[in-house]
Amino acid sequence: MFVDTALITVKAGDGGNGHISFRREKFIPKGGPSGGDAGTGGSVIFVCEEGLSTLFDFRFHHRYEAQPGENGGAKQCHGADGKDLILRVPPGTLVFNNDTGDLIHDIQRGERVTIARGGKGGFGNEHFKSSTYQAPREATPGEKGELFNLRLELKLIADVGLLGKPNAGKSTLLAALTKANPKIADYPFTTLSPQLGIAEVDSQRRIVIADIPGLIEGAAQGAGLGLEFLRHVERTRVLVHLLDVEPIDGSDPVENYRMIREELRQHSQALYDKRELVVLNKIDLIPDKSEREKIIKRICRELELRLDRDVIAISGAARTNLNALLERLWKELNPADEVEGWQSPAPTV
Repeated sequence: MFVDTALITVKAGDGGNGHISFRREKFIPKGGPSGGDAGTGGSVIFVCEEGLSTLFDFRFHHRYEAQPGENGGAKQCHGADGKDLILRVPPGTLVFNNDTGDLIHDIQRGERVTIARGGKGGFGNEHFKSSTYQAPREATPGEKGELFNLRLELKLIADVGLLGKPNAGKSTLLAALTKANPKIADYPFTTLSPQLGIAEVDSQRRIVIADIPGLIEGAAQGAGLGLEFLRHVERTRVLVHLLDVEPIDGSDPVENYRMIREELRQHSQALYDKRELVVLNKIDLIPDKSEREKIIKRICRELELRLDRDVIAISGAARTNLNALLERLWKELNPADEVEGWQSPAPTV
């Protein structure tokens, strides 16, 4: 199960309180102040963990507190600092202040970020001693540690995002290209959360692919499952727009394409302008070759796209042209990369 949001509360440790005491030594009836300073409270620190890919653990535990600092002691004993609390999160985790909506930090690979700082420890009375103030009877309390109500949001970090209407065949294609095991069935919204898989072009080249839940008209305004997951597409480098050439609802693939493009535009211009490869899926459902070619050419003509440059025809279920698709995706992701002796496999229609 993929969990991409979580609401938690983090509380840094309070600083300890300074101590009031005086030295009690033989033959010195009025010893000077000896109250020690207190320790600083522990902080709450987020650490990016490469091996994590979900926020699932935060669904079961909602409050996290770092250790408070120890109070100061007699004989100028300094209280120990509180231990920091380390919370490990996946790369790409956005940390928001849930009360204000402000973004606190976008956690990336290798980062270690202090989110809530521990309170400073108070001063003992020894701290206030001076030449004119020999017996201070004051100490200060520790500061409170910071407390935040947080919303954690994980945006998938993938090379390629699979887009399309429900039932376009995205989950089937992801399963065919990668070792992912998404839920697959012949009804809309089978994919209820984003799925990640790694496709191996060869032993040296890999592509991370994300299957995004199907989009419907009005997704940018919250219809269906689209709005919740459109943000995952923002960090992908290339979009694969999957079109069913024979939709079971009788809809027109060209209109389906235009509808989703409009949803992308309404969500964000940057997303709308992202590099895109149009993939015509389920060509195996049109057994007559001439009819298949006719449908593909019509789609390309009406969308003003060129076959084998902007469009590739495949079948995820029959595994037709998948090698050509992977090579094409690699080329889109690595335009300057040249593999010695490699020639692009010719797709078939």
